[in-house]
Amino acid sequence: MRLVIARMGAAGDGVTEDGRFLPLALPGEVVEAEPEGERRLRLTRLFAPSPERVPPPCPHFGACGACSLQHWADAPYAAWKRGLLLEALARAGFAEAPVGPLARNPPGARRRADFALARGRDGVVEIGFHARGAADVVALHRCLVLAPPLVALLAPLAAALRGVQGLRRAGGALVNLLDSGPDLLLRTDGALTLQDRQRLAAFAEAEGIARIAWQGPKGPAETAVQLRPVRHRLAGVEIAPPPGAFLQASAEGEAAITAAVLAGLPEKLGPRARIADLYAGLGTLSLPLAARGVVRAFEGEAGAVAALAGAHPRVQAERRDLARQPLLPAELKGFAAVVLDPPFAGAAEQVAQIARSTVGRVIYVSCNPAALARDAGLLRRAGFAVRAATPVDQFLWSAHLESVVVFAR
Repeated sequence: MRLVIARMGAAGDGVTEDGRFLPLALPGEVVEAEPEGERRLRLTRLFAPSPERVPPPCPHFGACGACSLQHWADAPYAAWKRGLLLEALARAGFAEAPVGPLARNPPGARRRADFALARGRDGVVEIGFHARGAADVVALHRCLVLAPPLVALLAPLAAALRGVQGLRRAGGALVNLLDSGPDLLLRTDGALTLQDRQRLAAFAEAEGIARIAWQGPKGPAETAVQLRPVRHRLAGVEIAPPPGAFLQASAEGEAAITAAVLAGLPEKLGPRARIADLYAGLGTLSLPLAARGVVRAFEGEAGAVAALAGAHPRVQAERRDLARQPLLPAELKGFAAVVLDPPFAGAAEQVAQIARSTVGRVIYVSCNPAALARDAGLLRRAGFAVRAATPVDQFLWSAHLESVVVFAR
């Protein structure tokens, strides 16, 4: 089929004039494609490439599913990514929302990665990311997105895992680059043996890894190797993150999000002003917010609450599953601002309660424009307006967009 690509879709695929999706295509291109599912196509020939098409810089591009837009020139890519936030707010009824410039994340800055592991028939362990649209693992030897210390771990980790009997066929390795060095959560499809733990301890010693946690097919994560304490600083406060803790993907992204949140607070806040931080995690936002008020931080993950509890005298950490037990309007009374950083699915139940409350300032940190559009619509119908909106390109060359939107009424 000879087709024309009409526009770029929200997931980073080209969209044809009849509404089908074609990965790796750009707006305006004339292509040949064949069906690959009900609404998806596979590119077989490029008749007329876009003038915006550029050579992708990574040798894994096209096979690796992590980056989808390295073939697009930077200026139109950045404009499209900022447009994702404009479109989300427009769908919510904020057609004239003041959206700022795109905050950029440089290459080689990502400090958190969740690698896939696969053992071949020859026993060799491949470590990398999943292939585009498939479960196969693309073994990486280079990555332009990850911080160099994470890339440097790939080969020695694959070599160490070859002899780990607990990794039978498939698993995962989540690595956080903390201030104390790489912190590894290993997931395997079998139980670790004593020899496996000894092998991992030797690997940790050789690579300067303070802790290796392990999680099997059933049950929670446990510490398999601990050579020294783990530590990480947030807003100048040192904490001890639990294994596999959620961090913002880069220091630059964290700084951009934090700056936008602080700038969105009410102009006049007394030192005892009360701020609610919902889905607080380790306190990435709670701790900088403590310089502006007294913070109540609500988080459902027990390990994160334990890490944040007692870290700062002006932060009170409380465990609460906000999806099942959102804060009610009476509980929200008296907060000068509510900050929320929900998971990918958004926070429909919690935002509905905020909309019914007397809260006058809401700062929403989003990692999903579609969920943001839905939740922002609830706030618009409750009388909120958008004061500021900041798009953050923390996941370079992907369709993933983070944003900070300040609502006031």
